[in-house]
Amino acid sequence: MNTSTRYMTQPDFMSWRMEEDPILRSTIVAVALLDCSPDQTRFVDMMRRAVDLVPIFRRRVVTDPIGTVPPWWADDQDFDLSWHLRRFTVPEPRSWDVVLDFARTAQMAAFDKSRPLWEFTVLDGLDDNRSALVMKVHHSLTDGVGGMQITREIVDLTREGTPRKDATEHGANPENRDFSSSGPPSRLAWYRDIVGDLARTTPTTLVRSGGRFLRAPRSAIRDTVAVAGSAMRFTRPIVSTLSPVMTNRSTRRRCAVLDVPVEALAQAAAAADGTINDAFLAAVLLGMAHYHRFHGAEVPNLRMTLPISLRTETDPVGGNRITLARMVLPTDAGGPAELIRRVHTTVETWRNEPAVPLSPMIAGVLNLLPASILGNMLEHVDLVASDVVGSPVPLFVAGAKILRYYAFSPTLGSALNVTLMSYTTQGCVGINADADAVPDLASLTASVAEGFREVLELSAETTEKTVVVAS
Repeated sequence: MNTSTRYMTQPDFMSWRMEEDPILRSTIVAVALLDCSPDQTRFVDMMRRAVDLVPIFRRRVVTDPIGTVPPWWADDQDFDLSWHLRRFTVPEPRSWDVVLDFARTAQMAAFDKSRPLWEFTVLDGLDDNRSALVMKVHHSLTDGVGGMQITREIVDLTREGTPRKDATEHGANPENRDFSSSGPPSRLAWYRDIVGDLARTTPTTLVRSGGRFLRAPRSAIRDTVAVAGSAMRFTRPIVSTLSPVMTNRSTRRRCAVLDVPVEALAQAAAAADGTINDAFLAAVLLGMAHYHRFHGAEVPNLRMTLPISLRTETDPVGGNRITLARMVLPTDAGGPAELIRRVHTTVETWRNEPAVPLSPMIAGVLNLLPASILGNMLEHVDLVASDVVGSPVPLFVAGAKILRYYAFSPTLGSALNVTLMSYTTQGCVGINADADAVPDLASLTASVAEGFREVLELSAETTEKTVVVAS
């Protein structure tokens, strides 16, 4: 077994170290609105399957006392599934606001780091006999794409249930090797494995350039300089926000949601030769322009953190496989179509930056620096936006149908995070805002909704394009 697999990856370690500053807490909260109360026995069985499928969900983090290597994962010898599963009946008023309030407090509360870093809570007794499932997971366990992979593997496709292979047949148990010891893995073996990993991954970006020095030295030098410049763009400090309005930072959070028709968003994107992600980002930027004008400010540009997925088909289920690009984007460019095109060009440029394949190495370098430097890199970013592809078909949890599926991703030190999760015909938009940066969340939510309406006007006249501020 590769010893390094027992240790946190460098990107996961970076998200772990961020929390030395609570403003950078890396907690993902997702909320599934259910049409009825899920059966408790089936729900527990589903979660038992989940921890077998993704064994990291029953492992805890052990910190190296010397600090020369990242923390490592060890099986929790006191693992108790019932501790991670909670169930409550909500008090009056039994409205959606109660769920959003629960989600925001889940975002604000730190994990018990002596246990595996996740909690699932069922909230029963909502209006119309509905329930909600609130899923709280530390970012070091999975990212948005990995979370949806896990969801698709454990939930059902019918109300009656879907036959599933057990975890052994599925192939999850090979991940279960050699984690029973709480003692540290070999530090020397970790260094050896990391060097080996670098030797395997570096050739695609740097080592090949070394061979080209003999054949085409000028071209090789240009490529090396390009990689170095790209790495600097990913890591350069940022000392001030571009927004003159959303400047304060705190550990207090507020949550809101929107519903957007996916088909209309896709048509709007195609009309401007962009992707759904481009149309989503354009809608958010237009919304930010509206919000700033409401506060008497004009902002031609804002700085956004955009997670870029590094996940491949061979990666295991779960895990954190992203890099963070901080880019400056316009809030208006002469109309929604032109803004979508401008966003597309900028995002594609960042996706193709030479340093993207080196993201784990860059994270490793940053992990050698004081954690405060991470704060300087992130806390002056204006907002975070993320687009996660969900399920095109309805999903069921222990006999209850999922009606909507929202994600509230971490702000990472910015004023807010806006996450689009597609689910069947709807785009479920979750807004997680710093309450000091955005003290009037209702105004911001209305502004973002207006931004989506402007973008959806690019879609066909016959297409349903109603944007709903859910309540």
